[in-house]
Amino acid sequence: MRWFLRLSFVLFALPAFAGGGPLTVTNIASGSSANQTLFQKSDGSVWGMGNQMNYFTYLTADLAHTPRLITASNVTAMAVGLESYLLLKSDGTVWGYGRNLYGELCDVIGPLDKTPLVQLPLTNVIAIAAGSGQSLFVEADGSLWGVGNDTSGQLGDGQNYFFGGVPKGPNHPEKIVSSGVTKVAAGGNFSLFLKVDGSLWGMGEDPVNPEASPGSDFVNTNIPVELVASNVTAIAAGGEHALFLRTDGSLWGMGYNLDGQLGDGTHFSTKQPEMIMASNVTAIAAGYNLSVFLKSDGSMWVMGGDSFFFVSGSSWYTSFTFNTNLPEMIEPSNVVAIAAGQSYVLYTKSDGTLWGVGNNSDSQLGDGFYGIMGDTFYDVTAIPEQLVPPPPPVLTETVSADGNLQFSATCGFGGNFYLLAGTNLAQPFSQWTPVWTNVITDRSANTFSAVLTNGAALSGHQFFILESD
Repeated sequence: MRWFLRLSFVLFALPAFAGGGPLTVTNIASGSSANQTLFQKSDGSVWGMGNQMNYFTYLTADLAHTPRLITASNVTAMAVGLESYLLLKSDGTVWGYGRNLYGELCDVIGPLDKTPLVQLPLTNVIAIAAGSGQSLFVEADGSLWGVGNDTSGQLGDGQNYFFGGVPKGPNHPEKIVSSGVTKVAAGGNFSLFLKVDGSLWGMGEDPVNPEASPGSDFVNTNIPVELVASNVTAIAAGGEHALFLRTDGSLWGMGYNLDGQLGDGTHFSTKQPEMIMASNVTAIAAGYNLSVFLKSDGSMWVMGGDSFFFVSGSSWYTSFTFNTNLPEMIEPSNVVAIAAGQSYVLYTKSDGTLWGVGNNSDSQLGDGFYGIMGDTFYDVTAIPEQLVPPPPPVLTETVSADGNLQFSATCGFGGNFYLLAGTNLAQPFSQWTPVWTNVITDRSANTFSAVLTNGAALSGHQFFILESD
C-alpha cells in the first residue's frame, strides 16, 4: 500500500491498494471456536487471516497479521472450524486446509497439516459447516454427511468416539440423513440442521463430561432429534448455544447462557427455545459465547459477556469487548452480513467494506496489530474498525524553525512503514530513496513519525511516498 505525498508545502494523500483497484468484500466466515477468518472479494478470490494463517500457512513462513490469498476463484461457500476450514466450489467439490486433528478433513486421524488445499471425497455438495473438529456437508439430493470429531455424538451416527481418553471420530464421511436437509450449522459439541419442511434438528452435547454446565446440553443425543417442528428459516451454532430465525422474523435461542449470549436479561441456561426478538431480524451469527444479529433496518446488535483470558508467563491478562445480557446495538445502519468467532465479530457494510471488533490475539482481524506479551499475541479493540480496505493514515507535515520536515501519521493498521523520496513520479518506486522507517505493531502506539533534516531543501518539486508492506 502506498500513500503519495507531494511537498510544495501542500500535502495530499492518494491511497492505492494491492490488486489494482478498490476492494469490495462479498462474503465472510468465521466459527464459534475459531480464531481465524475468511472473506471473499468481488473478484471471487478468498482471503484468510488469523490462527490458521499464522500457524499452519503454506503461503509464508511468517505469521500472517494481514490478509493472505487462499484461492483465486470458483468458491461459493466458506466454513471455519476450530483449526481447519472448508471451501465449497461451484462444481460441488469441497476443499479443506488445517490440522485435521479429528479427521475433519478426512484421510487419517492425527495432526496432519494440509499443504496446500486438499479435495475431500464428496461431490454435488450444496452446503457446508465446520465446528470444533466436525465437518458437515449437504448434497444436492438433500442428504446430510458428517466426518471428524464425534465425542459427544455431534455427527448423529449413534456413536460416541473416545479411545483411550483421546477424542476421535470417523475419518471418512458418513451419511447421517438420507434426504430433506437444506442447511447445516456446527457448534462446539453439537450440530444443527434444517429440513425442507422448516423443522430444526440437533445432535450432540451427549454429556460424557460430568462437569458439563447445567442447562447447556439442550441437545442430549447421538442421533438427530427434532427441536422445533416448523417455520425455521436460519440457524447458527455457538460454543454451547444455538440461535434460529422463524418465518415471522422472530429470533430465538437456547443453550448455555452464563455470559448472557441468549440476550434474555439473565444468565440462566435453558434447554427450551425462548424468544429473544419478536420481529424484524434478518440474519444471525453465533460466536463462542456471544451472539450477533441484523435487523431489517441494517442495524447490528450483539449480546453476551464476551471475555477473553489467557496466560503469558505467570500473569493473567483479560479484556472485555462486550459485556451485556441484553441486545446492544453496535452499528445503527448499512450492515449487510455478519460473522462471529471466539470473542470477536466481523461484518460487511453496504459499500463492500469489511469491519471487525473484539479479540485479535491471533491477528484474526487482520489489521496488522499484534502487541506481544510474552509469547502471546494480544490486541483487542472495543471500537469497530475498518479492515478491508485498510483506511489511509491521517497524514500531517510541518516545517520546524530549523528547516526540518516533520511527518506524522495516525495509522488504523499496523505493519512496516517506509517513507521514500523521489524527484519524478515517472521514476519506478524501486528507485526511490528510503529516508525513514517505522514499524507499528501495537494499537496503543499506532503513529508513524519522521523528521528529515534540511527539509526545506527537499521541498518544492520533491515527492514522498508512505509505503506499508
